Amino acid sequence: MNILCGYNVNIDSVYRVSGAEISELLRTFERAEILEKIENPPGKIHSESDFAAGLAYCMKNGCGAEWLVFEQAVFEFLKDRYFEKSLVRMGGNAGIMANALSELGASRVVPNVAVPSRTQLSLFSEKAVYFPDAPLQKEEKPGVKPGNKISASFSNQDPIHFVFDFSEGEIFSLYGTEVRVPRENRFIATCDHLNFRLFTSPAFESYALKHAGEMDGALISGFHLLLDTYPDGSTYREILENSFSRLRAWKAKNEKLRVHLEFGHFASREIANSVFLKFAGTSDSMGMNEDELAMLNNLHGIPAEGLLHMEAEATGKAACKLASLYGLGKLFIHTREFVLAVFKPDSGNSNGFGISGASGISREWGDKKSPALLKAAGKKLEAMGFGLRCAGAYAASGRLEGREFVEKEASKLQESRFGREQLQLFLKAFGGVTCGQGAFALMEGYLICILPTLLSRSPITTVGLGDTLTAGTFLRGLELDVQN
Repeated sequence: MNILCGYNVNIDSVYRVSGAEISELLRTFERAEILEKIENPPGKIHSESDFAAGLAYCMKNGCGAEWLVFEQAVFEFLKDRYFEKSLVRMGGNAGIMANALSELGASRVVPNVAVPSRTQLSLFSEKAVYFPDAPLQKEEKPGVKPGNKISASFSNQDPIHFVFDFSEGEIFSLYGTEVRVPRENRFIATCDHLNFRLFTSPAFESYALKHAGEMDGALISGFHLLLDTYPDGSTYREILENSFSRLRAWKAKNEKLRVHLEFGHFASREIANSVFLKFAGTSDSMGMNEDELAMLNNLHGIPAEGLLHMEAEATGKAACKLASLYGLGKLFIHTREFVLAVFKPDSGNSNGFGISGASGISREWGDKKSPALLKAAGKKLEAMGFGLRCAGAYAASGRLEGREFVEKEASKLQESRFGREQLQLFLKAFGGVTCGQGAFALMEGYLICILPTLLSRSPITTVGLGDTLTAGTFLRGLELDVQN
């Protein structure tokens, strides 16, 4: 499978922060200032105290967040204090998905790279990743394909996302109040001004348009980094329009190209809504987690509380309403405890995310045990299951080393107990049918599939799991579509 990956590729500087460290950090700031910012999170970083408050807020609530850094002084503070002690690895939705696809057996993966620095390029998988410009190769090698040459220049400013992982049970002092972290998660301080604009390298843009007819799929992401306005007076709407036009040009060259848009943690509900509404009718599928689904509750009308608590009934209803109201072929929701997909099984061709609609389903719509419906659900659950095993293996080991490695590592993991309980509640709420380890149901003209996740008791990482899950599910879906 040949797959394009745009747009955000960056460097992740991953640091596991302890309770003692956050306690020490907080003591360097005014108590009233930090407590006020924890009570009313600024959502972005203009000062060192903004960073400290954001980290403390996430640790206190066991939640994840990504805040953008706007001051060079804060970037220097973070780099000086943490970079040398961090695990440096591939970052950005597009970068992580590109590496996952490469390691999982894709034929060719073409990522967009905004800043081709030596550090950035060293983080790419060498199995199937291809650069039209070939900055990946550090030196000319015999047999290297045309176009694979060293990039002439490197940026002086690496796009770095400072990722602070924290563990469940860590204890820290919030100015005399003992706080116990309720759940492992991460806080990300992002210093990345080109990806804020969904910058597309000329080499990637030219290659994608020229070779769109040869591509099987495209995974696009990074929209959560968009800003309301930019220093030059431009707005995110202009960037969205450019991206939309690019996508339509690809699809005009190849009507069979499957395009999946992956959400992220949006700081602005307005931008999240705009991205969804702009691409709902053009992309074949979209993916998001429960927080991102809750942010769109003004579009689907389901209260955010049930979504944030990862209730399968609320999640299924919200996903179905979003898809049906706005003409989306498929919506993929990935939570810590279960994954859920809604899609049109009777579209007559591939409905996005790579699974073709099985013929005859519309005629047998009322029969949940019809062979066509069972086949469609089985394929969807197979693709989702593969994605879950990929994410579980990556969480447990911090690596992806081919499918045999994934299956071996995933066999050691435990199914989410909460996810299994939600599957049972899903069956009751929607009158669903079990199918393998998962289940499916029919609602509002859509097929809903659910599957509990696989959890590691001691994860090596919590970053990139959604991207790994998405990449694995997308790749396996494309493969099953070809086999259909």
